Amino acid sequence: MGSIEGCDQAPSAEGDLRDLALDHVRFGLCVFDSRGKLVMYNRAFESLYNLDDGGLYVGMSVIELIELRCAAGTGPNMAAADYARMREEAGLAGQAYDAEVTLRNGRVHVIHNEPTPGGGWVATVEDVTERCLAEARVRHMAHHDALTGLANRSLFTERLEHALVALRSPRSHEPDDWTPEADGPEAAAIEDPLLAVMFLDLDDFKIANDTLGHAGGDEILRQVTRRIAHCLRGRDTVARLGGDEFAILLEDLHSPEQASDVARRVIDAVSEPILLDARVSRIGVSVGITICSRLDADAEPALLLRQADVALYQAKSEGQSTYRFFQDGMHAALARHHEAERQLRRALANGDLELHFQPIVTLDRRRIIGAEALLRWRHPEHGMMPTAEFVALAETSGLIGELGAWALRTGCAQAARWPDVRLAVNLSPVQVRQPGLVEQVTEVLAATGLPPHRLELEITEGLLLHDSLATLATLSGLRALGIGVVLDDFGTGYSSMSYLRRFPFSKIKVDRSFVANMSSDVGATAIVEAVATLGQRLEMRVCAEGIETEAQAKLLSAMGCQEGQGYLFARPCPADAFEALLSFDRGSHTSH
Repeated sequence: MGSIEGCDQAPSAEGDLRDLALDHVRFGLCVFDSRGKLVMYNRAFESLYNLDDGGLYVGMSVIELIELRCAAGTGPNMAAADYARMREEAGLAGQAYDAEVTLRNGRVHVIHNEPTPGGGWVATVEDVTERCLAEARVRHMAHHDALTGLANRSLFTERLEHALVALRSPRSHEPDDWTPEADGPEAAAIEDPLLAVMFLDLDDFKIANDTLGHAGGDEILRQVTRRIAHCLRGRDTVARLGGDEFAILLEDLHSPEQASDVARRVIDAVSEPILLDARVSRIGVSVGITICSRLDADAEPALLLRQADVALYQAKSEGQSTYRFFQDGMHAALARHHEAERQLRRALANGDLELHFQPIVTLDRRRIIGAEALLRWRHPEHGMMPTAEFVALAETSGLIGELGAWALRTGCAQAARWPDVRLAVNLSPVQVRQPGLVEQVTEVLAATGLPPHRLELEITEGLLLHDSLATLATLSGLRALGIGVVLDDFGTGYSSMSYLRRFPFSKIKVDRSFVANMSSDVGATAIVEAVATLGQRLEMRVCAEGIETEAQAKLLSAMGCQEGQGYLFARPCPADAFEALLSFDRGSHTSH
C-alpha cells in the first residue's frame, strides 16, 4: 500500500501491522492532506479503479488522480477537472458527506468522506454495483411481468394515474399520425386531448395452451407481446394483467378513431399464424376500449379498466377478433349476462337440459336412417329454449365443452337403445380444438355400447378456417374409430372445395338457406346441384337441411341428395316421441 509521504526510514512493526490491516480491508481507502495531496491508499483502492500498474503514487493531486482514473477507464461520468474541483472543495470543507458515483465503465461506487484533524480528509470507497443491480431487478420485478417483460397491473395503474393528472392540467399535447414510428414533437399541439384505455383478451388461447403445453403457451404470449408492441408508439404503455389478458394506455389522442386504428392493427397482427416447432397455431384477440377526456379525468384508474373490461365482454359476445367502445348501459347488459350464465350452470347441474331428436330420412324411400340430437334448455322463465338461443352464452362462459360432453354422452346412451339408426351430434369448434376429444368419444362409446359406425359428429365450416395439423389429426382419429364426420352448413360463407380434399368427411350437409331459396333463386339451385354432384364424385353422402315441401324433397332427390331432414318429415321432438316415429316408420316399411 502507499505510505505517508516523507517516511523514508524502515517501517516499524506497528507500521507493518497497520499496512497489513489496511490492505485486508474490503473497501478502498485513501487519505489526502490539507493541500489536497494523496498521502495514503490501500490495495483495494488501487483495484477498485484498475490502478494496479503502479501509476498511483503518494503526493499526487486530486486532479492527477482523476486523470489517471480516466485513462484507466474508471473515471466519473463528468469532466475530470470539474469532478476533481468538486471533490477537493468538498474534502477541504471540513464536513463529512456521502456520494454515489457512476463510473465510465458502468460500475457504481459509494464514497464516504470524513474530515481529518489536520485539515485533510479520509475517503472510503465501496463498490455497490451488484447491490444496485439487484435492487434494480427487484424494482423491475415489482413492476413488470416476468414472462413478457411488459408492465404489470401495478405499473400500468401508476402510469394511468399520471396520465390522468396530466390530462387534467391545462396544457397542450402533441398529436400523432398513428404510425408506430411517428413519435416526434413536430406536429401541432392538441387543445383537448383524449386518453384511451384498452383491455385485450386472447381468443382461443386456452386451446392452444392445452395443445402445445405450457412452454408453447408461454412462447405464444411472448410472440403476441412483440406483435402488440410493434403496433404502438414508443410512449404508449402495454401491460400484461395476467393469463392472456393485456391492457394498453394511449395518451394524446385527438379523436376516438385513433384508438380504433390501433385496435384494428393489433387484431390484424395477433391473428397472423404463429409457427412453433413446425406447427402452425392461430389465435385472435378481442378488445374493449374506453375513452377519457379532460372532463372525465377525475375518474379512478380502476373505473376506466372496468369500463374497458365491460366493452371487451361486449366485443367477445358479438364475435371474436373484434373491438367495441364502452357505452352507458353495458354494465346492465353484463349483469344480465352473468345472471344468465349462473342459470345455465344451474340448469346443467340440476338436469334442466334435454335432447330433442329430428329424424334424418332417405329421400328416395323416406325411411328414417338417423336423427340429429339438438340441445334444449327448459328455462324456468322463458320455457323451452333451442340451442341457438344460448350457445353464444355457453361459448363465452366456457360451458360449451361441458355442454357438448353432456350432449354426446346422453345422446349415445339414448341411441344405443334404438334399432340400427345413426345419431348425429354437433361439435363446437372449442370441443374439436381441445386435446383429448378422440379419447373422450372412445370412452363414451365404450360406456354406452353404441357401435362407432352409428355415430356421426357434425362440425361447421368455421372450424376449418383454423386449419391445423392438430385439427386434422383429431378428425382423422375420429374417422379411424369408424365414426362419421359430417361437414355441416356447407356453403354458408367460408366454402372451399379444398376442405373436402384435406379433411376425411363422410357426409356433407347443404345449408337450409339454399334449400329455402331454390324455387326463387337460380343460383341457390345451381349450388345445391353442384354440391350433390361433388358429393357423389368424392363418395360422400349429401344431406339437405330445412326441407319443408314435397316439391323441395323431390327436386333434391333428383339432384342426387340421398338424405334430408326438415319439418316436412318431422320437427325435433323428445326421445319418446322420436321412438314412436321410428316404430311407426319401421312398421310402415315392413308392411310394404
